[in-house]
Amino acid sequence: MIEVRELTKRYGDKTVVDHLSFTAEPGEVTGFLGPNGAGKSTTMRMIVGLDAPTGGSATVGGKAYAEHAAPLQEIGTLLEAKSVHPGRSARGHLMALAHTHGIPRRRVDEVIELAGLTSVAGRRVGAFSLGMGQRLGIAAALLGDPAIVMLDEPVNGLDPEGVLWVRTLLRELADDGRAVMLSSHLMSETAMIADHLVIIGRGRLLADTTVDDFTREAGGGGVKVRTPDVLRLRSLLSGPDVSITSSSPGELLVTGREAREIGTIAAEHGVVLHELTPQAVSLEAAFMDLTRDAVEYRSAPAGTERKAA
Repeated sequence: MIEVRELTKRYGDKTVVDHLSFTAEPGEVTGFLGPNGAGKSTTMRMIVGLDAPTGGSATVGGKAYAEHAAPLQEIGTLLEAKSVHPGRSARGHLMALAHTHGIPRRRVDEVIELAGLTSVAGRRVGAFSLGMGQRLGIAAALLGDPAIVMLDEPVNGLDPEGVLWVRTLLRELADDGRAVMLSSHLMSETAMIADHLVIIGRGRLLADTTVDDFTREAGGGGVKVRTPDVLRLRSLLSGPDVSITSSSPGELLVTGREAREIGTIAAEHGVVLHELTPQAVSLEAAFMDLTRDAVEYRSAPAGTERKAA
């Protein structure tokens, strides 16, 4: 378990992480999300003792990271895939980590095979592609067979097969009872993997919830209704706070009324329904709406670039 309590980090007069509290529980994949500059990387660095907090605490398995005799066997991390000496081979890098933590050679061979690096294990890391570097970083994170895994952008640079491998791996780790914390900008992948979401903006907690609850509470998706009696149902559902649109014959998109309410009204007036489907808001849309005011680096709208003089 990762426990963060009132964690704060300041650099001079700039507060990067602001009294942040959350928990990454065993048996769950926790998606750690936020815009660029939100403080995600700084938080993860403080969890593993790479940055010292200005205030508050972060514990791993009930202890500060530095208090563990063999921390690699407690928490495995991927924070920067390229932070490996380029002259070392993949096997050499993993062997060096294993020796410092009393991990046997057979475990090195196991994670090399798990990460799909067997054929390149003897090659220098400096010649690795971004995707191969990511695989090596994940192998290093799993080397100590830890109870907690914390990964920052693990699918960056991976091909579709690699993305599927990471998705399956993280799900298996959580199902095995491990706590998995995942930071990613890929909302579609996070929605497929995560059980729980921790969303921050400008260093502050914005949401601490499940994926389903977050997208449901975001609302705005409306309810798709298919019926042979469109005109009559539209009249029955109309109201001051109700919006009804139609993109095809026999179909309505209703916002402002819940599916249960629509079904009840239709039944009371004998209107036949062929479909009644709530339209869920995507995680990406809900995330963008929540973090709109917390974006530190905002792109200019398309078409606003200046013409050369």
